Amino acid sequence: MLYLGIEGTAHTIGISVVEEKNRKINILSNTKDMYQPKQGLIPRELADHHTSLYQPLLKKALNEAKTKINEINYIVYSKGPGLPPTLRVTYIIAKTLSEKYNIPLIGVNHASAHISIAKHLTNFKDPVALYVSGGNTQIVMSSNNKYYILGESQDIALGNAYDKLARHMNLPFPGGPKIEELAKKGTYLSLPYTIKGMDFSFSGITTEAERKYDSGHKPEDVAFSFQETVLSIITEAIERALAHTEKKELIICGGVASNKRFNEMISTMAKNRKVLFKQIPKEYAGDNGAMIAIEYITNKKIYSVLKPNTPGKETTKQKWRLDEL
Repeated sequence: MLYLGIEGTAHTIGISVVEEKNRKINILSNTKDMYQPKQGLIPRELADHHTSLYQPLLKKALNEAKTKINEINYIVYSKGPGLPPTLRVTYIIAKTLSEKYNIPLIGVNHASAHISIAKHLTNFKDPVALYVSGGNTQIVMSSNNKYYILGESQDIALGNAYDKLARHMNLPFPGGPKIEELAKKGTYLSLPYTIKGMDFSFSGITTEAERKYDSGHKPEDVAFSFQETVLSIITEAIERALAHTEKKELIICGGVASNKRFNEMISTMAKNRKVLFKQIPKEYAGDNGAMIAIEYITNKKIYSVLKPNTPGKETTKQKWRLDEL
């Protein structure tokens, strides 16, 4: 069986061909492009970006997979959560291909897809998962085929916090890698440390880091202090989750999962707790089409397949939490 995965919830459009054969999953291609604005994400511009690039990305994905569109068995798209304009464009792309080539269509949860591809790549069966990106920061576990949120940000997501501080410091988007690079040269400045149980907050920390920068502190010191603080908070919350659940596997997924300093902290904590932890490749940490296809392959029972030219009850779902699946 061949699946075409289409991702387009925010800044990245990704298209991938994934094969399921003899109960094994093979990623045959994984093409993507991230929109990089000068200042912040403008939803309408993101939608235009995805619209203009899907055809060349589709052609590349099919060529790399050495297949043709009429050989695809299912088209799977990111139904939500995400930004309404990009979700809508992604649905229109998927629906158009479905109708033109008479291929069944499935909409899946973007957040669950991040966890599914991480489990596939690590071969973990029952991990605690940290989903950490520009729009979400949640500590998640599953039981009886249902997700439970153990802890989450009470205001802005960690990726958003990185981008917000980077924008204030006149660093280009995406802000995470720029802050991480600056932080290698910095020393510590005191910042708020906001955590309660397994819930946390990043808005106040980001605001205080911006004040430090405005008051004349070195950019590298602000970057180092911010990064050490927010990553320490997350690591503490994850350790609590592991102690609470007594699970012995840990994955982190989403764009911030590629942060090297974060992986150092998590690796050290996991080793001390005798918990298995594997870092997933950077290519699959952020948004990508392969994870969308794999989400359906591994969780078929929770999704409905729409036949071509059959209207769906919900085409997109902007606010679709993991614990609503």
